Amino acid sequence: MTNITLSIDNDVYKKMRRYSEIKWSNFVRKIIEKRIEELEKIKSDFFADESLLAENWLSKEDNEAWKNL
Repeated sequence: MTNITLSIDNDVYKKMRRYSEIKWSNFVRKIIEKRIEELEKIKSDFFADESLLAENWLSKEDNEAWKNL
């Protein structure tokens, strides 16, 4: 498995620490996997332009989960 480094604002990090029961690295890993699946589906369905790929890809549930962080 490859490691990556992610920079996060201090305020966000402090808020993340309030939810220590969440395995944040696992959460981010799953979000990345989900995004890749969506991109692969888009590319397999039709030729996508960059503006389409840059659109907000978070689901309603994702947005709800992130709004309090």
